[in-house]
Amino acid sequence: MLALQLAVLLVVVAAAAVVFLGQADAAFRGDRADRLEVAAEGLAGIPAVQATLAEEAPDMRALAFYLQTRAAYVDARNAYLTDLDGRILLATDPTRTGERLDLPADAATRAGSGDVADLAGRSIAAWVPVYGGSEPVPEPSAPQPLAVVVLADPYPPLTERLSSAGADVLVVLGIGTALAAAGSWLLARLVKRRTRGLEPAQIAALADHREGVLRSIREGVVVVGDDGRVSLVSDSARELLGLPADAPDPTGRRLDDLGLDQAVVDLLRGTDEVHDAVLVAGDTVLVLNRRRVLHDGRPAGTVTTLRDRTELLALQSELHARESVTETLRAQTHEFSNQLHTVSGLIELGEYDEVGRFVERLTRRRADLSDVVTTRVADPAVAALLIAKATLADERHVELVVDPRSALPRLDPDLSADVGTVLGNLVDNAVDAAAWAAGPDAAGVVRTARVRVRLAVSGARRDVVVEVADSGRGVPPEQADAIFRRGWSTKPHGATGRGVGLALVHVLAQRRGGGVTVGDDVSLGGAAFTARLPQGVAIDEGVQQA
Repeated sequence: MLALQLAVLLVVVAAAAVVFLGQADAAFRGDRADRLEVAAEGLAGIPAVQATLAEEAPDMRALAFYLQTRAAYVDARNAYLTDLDGRILLATDPTRTGERLDLPADAATRAGSGDVADLAGRSIAAWVPVYGGSEPVPEPSAPQPLAVVVLADPYPPLTERLSSAGADVLVVLGIGTALAAAGSWLLARLVKRRTRGLEPAQIAALADHREGVLRSIREGVVVVGDDGRVSLVSDSARELLGLPADAPDPTGRRLDDLGLDQAVVDLLRGTDEVHDAVLVAGDTVLVLNRRRVLHDGRPAGTVTTLRDRTELLALQSELHARESVTETLRAQTHEFSNQLHTVSGLIELGEYDEVGRFVERLTRRRADLSDVVTTRVADPAVAALLIAKATLADERHVELVVDPRSALPRLDPDLSADVGTVLGNLVDNAVDAAAWAAGPDAAGVVRTARVRVRLAVSGARRDVVVEVADSGRGVPPEQADAIFRRGWSTKPHGATGRGVGLALVHVLAQRRGGGVTVGDDVSLGGAAFTARLPQGVAIDEGVQQA
């Protein structure tokens, strides 16, 4: 940059010097040409000179005297007397006699001035023709030219011409050059300091590396300035936040203008440091980390990283379902152990008939539960989860009932996992709500803890419908939308956090193109959650009814 500015500066100074030089030449030419022309006219108008030239044998010594005197009078470097063709007849420099001057074609008939090529280089010259003689002629006629007087003076050196244009010009050029050079140097230093000492090639390489890093990492990066405007949004961040690919570039825009949820805007706009905060953006569960950026000790904005936690939460919920099955097996192990102890005691007492009746009752109760579930739910994973949830509900004195209208076929593994996640979270919440609301109410009426589950397939898209109702206190209408946000819960927060289950159910349903709603159940008196998970395959109405 410094070299470029100095080069431009030198070009400007050179152009100014050429202009000043042209002005100096014009001033010298105008002043000197007039004086030379006046002196040449005076020499050509001397009667003695005219008479001498009219003689057949002119006295060259007399003419030389006049020529040198006139040249010395106007301080002309060279003076010539030529014939009409420009051949030198007499000169202040005798060695030039016989040479030819390059005069204009009309120099023998018309006085004038201009540039000529002389021994000293380019010179300014004035020429005047010498006419007639001093004796009268019998018949007057137009005078005839006899010779041409030429006075020439070379142009002064370049420095002298610039000096003649004004010493102030050189001073101004010198001061301007110094100031411009100093300003260019200071500007170059300022730019170098602002760019942290990096050269343009290094800055370009750094920008390329940054783009490569931002495009290669899966985590989204959002940089927000201290004024609330977006400085940077990586491609991954745009995808995680649900910004359309054809939307305008968010760089330079305010967060409120991006069309994001208010909860997301509040988290991105905050200035405090945040570690592993969870939020729901559209149909994605995100983990957010925010750090402040300081420049020279002053806040300059925030850098926020976003990670997709949807799959992780789905796996966590599925693992929780497997843990529920494990807990159920553990509970059944203890229950079977107690039952075996009862059988052993009856045998020792010799009550063999009572042993048979006791085993028959146990077998019938287990068979009834398994038959109710397996005849209505053909998917093994969902059926096993439902049986496990029924056993756990029974331990908490909550009756889990499978709706007789339930009919769920075998599902593909992905859909089965999503249905299990949705069903497990809804049943857990329903059992908690029913158990919490059980017992006598304010009027003394005893509320029975009960949960009803319905699983079915409906619609042309073969939507899997998961409906779970409970006998709890229900959901206030003003909170119907808030319960699906991450962090909402009526239960105390534990070590693993609360308010994730319903948010995950909402995300899984939306990812499959469905949704989840909540209402009131008239028969049980509590809340009824209905989740729809489309399979995406249209079927014939007759097959659907069958």
